[in-house]
Amino acid sequence: MEKTVLVVTDAWHPQVNGVVRTLDELARSVQEQGITIDFLTPERFTTFPLPFYPDIRLALPTRRQVAKEIDALAPDYIHIATEGPLGLVARGICLRRGLPFTTSYHTRFPEFVSARLPIPEDWSYWWLRQFHNSGNGMMVATASLGTEMAARGFHNIKRWTRGIDTVLFDPTRRQNLPFPRPIFLNVGRVAVEKNLPAFLDLDLPGSKVVVGDGPDLAHLRQKYPHVHFLGRRMGTELATIYASADVFVFPSRVDTFGNVILEALASGCPVAAFPVTAPSDILADGGGVLSSDLRQAALAALALSREDARQKALTFSWSECARQFLSNLAGVPRSAFAGRGGRLRSAS
Repeated sequence: MEKTVLVVTDAWHPQVNGVVRTLDELARSVQEQGITIDFLTPERFTTFPLPFYPDIRLALPTRRQVAKEIDALAPDYIHIATEGPLGLVARGICLRRGLPFTTSYHTRFPEFVSARLPIPEDWSYWWLRQFHNSGNGMMVATASLGTEMAARGFHNIKRWTRGIDTVLFDPTRRQNLPFPRPIFLNVGRVAVEKNLPAFLDLDLPGSKVVVGDGPDLAHLRQKYPHVHFLGRRMGTELATIYASADVFVFPSRVDTFGNVILEALASGCPVAAFPVTAPSDILADGGGVLSSDLRQAALAALALSREDARQKALTFSWSECARQFLSNLAGVPRSAFAGRGGRLRSAS
């Protein structure tokens, strides 16, 4: 009998980030295994712009609307991917009905908030514990993140790795870019939590190139006129930039994974990063240099084998990502749904 999975997510197109990319690839890989996967996204609801990120719009769902969508889809399994408005309402419905659900932890929400507002991280982590511990398992991308979250009081933690398109991101796309070498590259959202000044302030030879868009782009362009800010790039154009760079510099200290690290490695570009969660998991046995001195790491990475970087990326795949996701669901009871006592008794 075919099983159906509903993924509830506040992160969706046209957003460009690791969560959306992961869910896109998960859908493709899961469907190849004969599983039906549906998404409950902000597209179906009235939305409002997220403070600090006006290009990201969050849904304004009512309980009645979300319950109606869940009833119509009648999934065997429910996975709540984000802690935003949609995730909150869906979680409330599941708890009210006694429907099993899993969650995933993609974004360091406490650090994200404290970088902008005077809200202690401990408060945010308390709230996240209430959100995730009420479910049937919280999925995290790396072992070190799982260890950290367990120490913070999170329960029933499950591993859910990430993958990479090794056809799109390929070393053979390497070209001569119009910048002096060596080329030190960063790709991602241009925002305060990405810690870009830790890279841009480094005294490095050659050129620094930043690909991506975000709320800090205009400010950083003005502050660092010597840096080449290319804005958002996609597809083969982005893959060519990765392959043509000499070192990928990843200054973030708060990413839960860092899909861009895999994109760089698959392109044959060694990585320099701080020894923190995400890069320490991915680069533990090759492909880059980890150091609290990011300049030292960037310079040392110049001497690394580009082929070794590529081989490291080949150990990750979206099919394994899908396998782990489905394996995590396999230990969760299937939903007893509408028609079997599952209807919401009252809704706002």
